[in-house]
Order: sequence, then C-alpha cells, then structure tokens
Amino acid sequence: MSIWKRVGSILKSQKEQPPVQASNPMEDTVVGDIVNVDLEEYIVSGKQIYFDRGFPPHRIAYYLQNGNTISCLLVEKGRTYECFICEFVEGALDSPNDVPTSLEVNGGITYTLESQRSDLVRIEGNTDFRGSEEVMLWRYFGPDGQYFFLQWQDGKFVAMEGTKTPAGQIKFMKGSR
Repeated sequence: MSIWKRVGSILKSQKEQPPVQASNPMEDTVVGDIVNVDLEEYIVSGKQIYFDRGFPPHRIAYYLQNGNTISCLLVEKGRTYECFICEFVEGALDSPNDVPTSLEVNGGITYTLESQRSDLVRIEGNTDFRGSEEVMLWRYFGPDGQYFFLQWQDGKFVAMEGTKTPAGQIKFMKGSR
C-alpha cells in the first residue's frame, strides 16, 4: 500500500460525519407507539399538533387507547413540558360565544377560566377534529390540581377533564412497524 493511499484513507476517516438528529419522544411519538402513564400502558391512536402560522408547534394532544377506553395526553411546550392526562367529558354548548368564564362540572367541581386562544391543528390517526383548520381552546383550572379543557372547531365541542402529570412519569416506546 502506498503512502498516498494511507494518507487518503486517514483523511477520509477524519471527515466530519453529519450530526445525528436527537429524538424527543414528547414531540416525536407517532400513531402506533406505546405510552406508559402512571404504570398504565396505552397505544397512541391519534395525534393533534397545535401551532400558530409561522411558528413551531406548542401543544400536542395524544389520543391514547387502552382496550375500549380512550384518554388524552396533553403536552404543552414552554420552558418545560406541562403534561395533563385527561378523560373526555360529555356535555353540550351551542356556540363558542356561550363559553362561560366559570364552569361547574358534575354538580361539584367549579373551574375558572385560565386562558383562551385559537390555533391551527394538524392531525394524524383518529382524532375529533379535521386537520389544517383553526381550533379554539379554553383552559380552566380547578381545586386540587384539576384542569378542564374545552376545544371547538366548526360547530363541534370536545371537553376533557384531567390532572397535571409530571413529565418524568411518562414513558414513550416505539411501536412495532
């Protein structure tokens, strides 16, 4: 082997490799993956990604299925991740103009409006909304760390009641594809 071939192979081996993109399971989980919350395993059956035009996503809702039960893991991005495990609630409102600043649910818990906003949403899998359209969101807080979320798109309301869950208690596993 000549000296020039050896120098060439040394130079090739020292070329910079393209950096490997780090995966963030809080945001990169897809339909078919498995999520473990509070020692309960769910399969992701749907995903809603909320964003403002021209900005990266700031909220993700994972529809989680365990048998016949469907729950929702809501992940809100900020300096840290705020995670909420929610159950869907039945109820009725006719218009987004009818949304009150205070809600009484099941005759016992009173929730107070914390924030309201409009976002665009992209969807994957089975969810309650259509993708690439605007969704109005209301976030309420209640006693003992309970939260209530109300969403509206094109005449349809979806209500969820849940509690904050530490991000460290949520484990994401890739599904078999």
